[in-house]
Amino acid sequence: MIFRSSLWRQRIFVIAGLLPFLAAPPAAADGKDKLSGEFGIEGRFFFRNPLFSDQQRASVSLFGEVEYIHESKNGNRFTITPFLRWDSADRRRTHFDLREAVGLFLIGDFELRLGVTKVFWGVTESVHLVDIINQTDLVEGIDGEEKLGQPMVYLSLAKNWGTIDLFYLPYFRERTFPGSGGRLRPGLDIVTRKRTFESSLKNWHPDFAARYSHSFGKFDVGLSYFRGTSRDPDLLPSLLGGKLVLRPEYPLIDQVGLTTQYTTGAWLLKLEGLYRKGQRDARARRRGYIASAVGFEYTFYSIFKTRGDLGVLAEYLYDSRQRDAPGPFQNDYFVGLRWTANDTADTTVLVGLIQDINGSSRNIFIEASRRIDDRFKFEIEARIFMNPTRRDPIFNLRRDNFVQMKLIYSF
Repeated sequence: MIFRSSLWRQRIFVIAGLLPFLAAPPAAADGKDKLSGEFGIEGRFFFRNPLFSDQQRASVSLFGEVEYIHESKNGNRFTITPFLRWDSADRRRTHFDLREAVGLFLIGDFELRLGVTKVFWGVTESVHLVDIINQTDLVEGIDGEEKLGQPMVYLSLAKNWGTIDLFYLPYFRERTFPGSGGRLRPGLDIVTRKRTFESSLKNWHPDFAARYSHSFGKFDVGLSYFRGTSRDPDLLPSLLGGKLVLRPEYPLIDQVGLTTQYTTGAWLLKLEGLYRKGQRDARARRRGYIASAVGFEYTFYSIFKTRGDLGVLAEYLYDSRQRDAPGPFQNDYFVGLRWTANDTADTTVLVGLIQDINGSSRNIFIEASRRIDDRFKFEIEARIFMNPTRRDPIFNLRRDNFVQMKLIYSF
């Protein structure tokens, strides 16, 4: 079912969604309004038969997102963005989320955002290590790019010496996971109803974050700190009705993060790094660790005397826990090509490969998009998981090579 959240979850989003609009001007004439959005149909086809009996070879999804913005004459802005997906194969992928329901208030030199919204931190292409404010909407895509809306009080101050962002996050969003009938999932079922928290306050543990960012000549630097419930759950093996399953446990963590980007000519040099403590490793031990992604992007402009640009990307991914890291990127490299046609159809193509340096596992992906006309856009994505070993976190995806196509209508 789409609306399977319990009553108290629905209440928090009703309150968070309505709160920023209580101060909104009652008449649209007091400002300007904008309504936009997109609706689409998506098809996935997997090249091989599934590993598990309740999975399917193909699926179809319908999705839609609408954004309404009201901007008052004094510069305050109110945004609401609901999102909905229906999926034919995975009941957990059928879901509703309030991506945004937020008010932006200008108070002197400060910007105050109150409500549900999204915040992105990151500069690298293959992973976004320090991006921790919003929870990952994992049923939307395996790359973790899509995020759930996060209730927050967000205060920002921008000066010539830099920008200070302060966050109070009163309510925690749990990660979405594919169901037993969904593809791109671990070998064991993840039983989300049996999730546990390190904090006795559970979802209501107050989280705090702060970030300083500034441009120093050609350098763009961001330094952040987060304290609260980890967005990355520890997946612990448990017995449920005599069956071995995975149970999410959300620990309390401290994280210090750094992002740096250096721009010179056609070069972009990028770095993301973090130190985190409180998270379990693959052996269920709590210990502090360092993770980083460092690399570059070089762009050849007007390649072959056309309007198109070709970007060459390379990154190295590191996790100090190495083989004890629960994720797939502990000692890997990423290489890719990004072609931008710079045409009226906004044609783009990204081809990438992530290779495990210690083993044979590799992940190849292709992402492309092109506008058909002013309203319609076509997107295609393909992912190939090659040569994973039994110890590799993507071993259970060895039959999940797929191609995905979307037709999107925008207004």
